[in-house]
Amino acid sequence: MDMNLNELTVNSQMLIETYLLPWGSKILLALLIFIVGRMVARLIARGVGKALTSAHLDPILVNFAGAVVNTALLVLVIIFALSQLGLDTTSLVALVGAAGLAVGLALKDSLSHFAAGVMLIVFRPFKLGDYVEVGGVAGSVDKISIFSTRLKTPDNKVVTVPNGNIFGNTMTNYSEESTRRIDLVVSISYGSDLLKAKHLLDDIVGSHDKVLKDPAYRIAVSELADSSVNFIVRPWVNAADYWDVHFELLETIKLRFDAEGIEIPLPQMALHINKPE
Repeated sequence: MDMNLNELTVNSQMLIETYLLPWGSKILLALLIFIVGRMVARLIARGVGKALTSAHLDPILVNFAGAVVNTALLVLVIIFALSQLGLDTTSLVALVGAAGLAVGLALKDSLSHFAAGVMLIVFRPFKLGDYVEVGGVAGSVDKISIFSTRLKTPDNKVVTVPNGNIFGNTMTNYSEESTRRIDLVVSISYGSDLLKAKHLLDDIVGSHDKVLKDPAYRIAVSELADSSVNFIVRPWVNAADYWDVHFELLETIKLRFDAEGIEIPLPQMALHINKPE
């Protein structure tokens, strides 16, 4: 009995020294690394979020960036913790890399839209409320998100444009500057009084209360066309007044020209018919 008890004690001691102590310390170290690493990852993610928030970036980008940083760091912590258990993490790293590549290929278009959205939020070529022309669509910017931008057209339609289609193409922002120039072409017939027409245009534009004095407007003969003499009329206005002044000038010019006998020619085509003798 004493012999069996001694053998059991010796075997238990060998088990503890051979397996329990080494593996226990490894498991405790791995758990410690995981717990501390997870806390550090969260702190770093929060720091990144605060830094992006202080830079006045979009909250969507801030939250997404924080989640990406936290997840990436957590994966590194798990791999490092597993390596402390003596496990071969080379295959695990390769598996994570392969999974990331597969996801990247599957979401290639979405990732391109996401990258474009980040660039739009960082560089801000336009902001909410701006009237822009992007991706072949014109409208007021209603919402900028990570993957797409929502525009509201003048007739109150909502159009969603993928960010990749915006950042990879020409963007026109009509609201970036505080003033805009109206470009009108006004035609009169060759039989009308050119100087009188020019004087009328100057009076119409110069007396409009929303036309800016500086920069000065420009009125000049631009072309002697086939059936008309064409004037360019280029007044400067505040951006918010652009369409109001545009429409008002066209209406006033037509009414004043009619009242003063200045003819606006219609397109004409001469047709010659040869009769057989």
